[in-house]
Amino acid sequence: MSPLVLKFVEWKEFNEGSSKRTVEAYTAALERFSVFLDGRDLLQATTDDVQLFGGIWLHKQGVTAVSRRPYIAAVREFYKWLKSTGAIKDNPSLGLSYPKVGRKLPRMMTLASAEKLMWAPDFSTFDGVRDAAVLSLLLGCGLRREGVSSLNESHLVQMDFKGDRRYMLKVVEKGEKERSMPVPREVDMVLRLYLEHEDLHKIDRTLANGDKVLFVSLNNRTVPVHEYIGARRRMAPKAIGEIVKKHGNKAGIPDDQLHPHAMRHLYGTELLESDVDILIRQELMGHADPKSTAIYTHLAMRKKTAEADRANPFTKIRTPVGDLISKLKRPS
Repeated sequence: MSPLVLKFVEWKEFNEGSSKRTVEAYTAALERFSVFLDGRDLLQATTDDVQLFGGIWLHKQGVTAVSRRPYIAAVREFYKWLKSTGAIKDNPSLGLSYPKVGRKLPRMMTLASAEKLMWAPDFSTFDGVRDAAVLSLLLGCGLRREGVSSLNESHLVQMDFKGDRRYMLKVVEKGEKERSMPVPREVDMVLRLYLEHEDLHKIDRTLANGDKVLFVSLNNRTVPVHEYIGARRRMAPKAIGEIVKKHGNKAGIPDDQLHPHAMRHLYGTELLESDVDILIRQELMGHADPKSTAIYTHLAMRKKTAEADRANPFTKIRTPVGDLISKLKRPS
């Protein structure tokens, strides 16, 4: 890797607080730009060079228009940084624009499919309970798969709501930004079933800081048995998607709905359909506009919990946990 690129990505990470994912993407993009320059000095790149790289060269490499955007962002940020440090006099990337692409409408999971999906896991097995808990967070909280994968036990915080002990969730997703959100009652109950399962207690999932990985993998054959502990027990984002496909295929759900984001779209749509206030919707979805952040932080957690309980997809489908809640509500 070029020393200049290394210095730049370190600056992005430690001075601007860019996420590890962003740093890795910028590094890969600039290494590819170096390949394009074929040994020429990065400091000597011209406007024609960056335009040719961001356009026809990447296109000939099979990179689609939408996939070229991260490359262009990396080159623009790199030369902007070089200009600010005085390493170059003129910024060759000033005229480099992003390719125009049509906006693809998101595919949403239907309520009927969501209901089928929640009946698919086998609650009599540990992996079935674990999978149900994962699916519950995707559907009932609208989390991204990376958000579910990165959860630790400390991200679940107990709170009092109308006399009940309920979980609040601290979520870290896109851009490494943390937000707090309530956990709907059915999701709360599935999480407790998982956390109280005796098989989970047999797994060493403790991290170096004393925290514990929330969702564990069970079949990582690339790791020696004696090292299959702690952080190596964490379920990867890819595995989250595989859980959706595994149970979705079993339930006969169309393939184009079998993605965690299809469940997230359902969550967001149901919040809108149920007339949840736009500010609460934006915070629950993690789409808060920076200018409105100060307003969102003043929203009461109790109000968000009530709205999430009232409007999340679980209120409109029948699930094993829903039946259990109904029985608990019946007077003796």
